[in-house]
Amino acid sequence: MRLNSKVALVTGGASGIGEGIVRRFVAEGARVWLADVSEEQGRSVAEQTGATFVRLDVSQEADWADAMRDIAKAHGRLDILVNNAGIISNEAIDAVTIEAWNRAIAINLTGPMLGCRAAIDIMRHQSDPIGGSIINVGSTTSFLGLANDAVYTATKTAILGLTRSAAAQCAKMGWSIRVNSLHPGTTDTEILRRHIATDPSMLDRFNAMSPLGRMARVEEEAAMAVFLASEEASYCTGSAYMADGGLTATHPGM
Repeated sequence: MRLNSKVALVTGGASGIGEGIVRRFVAEGARVWLADVSEEQGRSVAEQTGATFVRLDVSQEADWADAMRDIAKAHGRLDILVNNAGIISNEAIDAVTIEAWNRAIAINLTGPMLGCRAAIDIMRHQSDPIGGSIINVGSTTSFLGLANDAVYTATKTAILGLTRSAAAQCAKMGWSIRVNSLHPGTTDTEILRRHIATDPSMLDRFNAMSPLGRMARVEEEAAMAVFLASEEASYCTGSAYMADGGLTATHPGM
């Protein structure tokens, strides 16, 4: 119960790593708001877990205002924000369209910026000594270029800068708000399972991406999010936390 009675908002919480974080946060005692544009799936996960569903398009400033108003009305506070929602384009730099570029920028980068700004606006008025925790979900592509997806790599790299700047500003202003980034490695989610179903050889390729020889479990990524959200990480801010099985730490020749 490391998050007992804390109020948390998780974007992209209807599936994948976001769903895993929702389930783990609820198990740790948090009052969780599951935000997503997939209403049917989001409501289903919320009903299963006891979370509260809110439809939120992270690229829309008005949606953030509505969600924060509802959370403030229900609880009078927000303790944790996980900016997890994101998309891929699968378009390399020589093929990426401006439409795909702008859409990914809006969701993967503008979305977390709007989330940080909205959460800070609530959290900075709370008097708790531990304060709030914002977790921006990046990727191993925050550090390594993905050849076939220029905009995903660019936006996930930018998450590092956004996190550091927001953390520095909160510290400078004396607000008790920590901002960190979480960087998952290849994780066993429904999206990857669909690729494997189409091409079974992808299983070995996904597993081989990690020096540990396997994909991460969603629960392992959620465990890192619990640490960053909890008071155990009270002295952690502006940092990047890897949960990638050693992918970014290992030279490919080794």
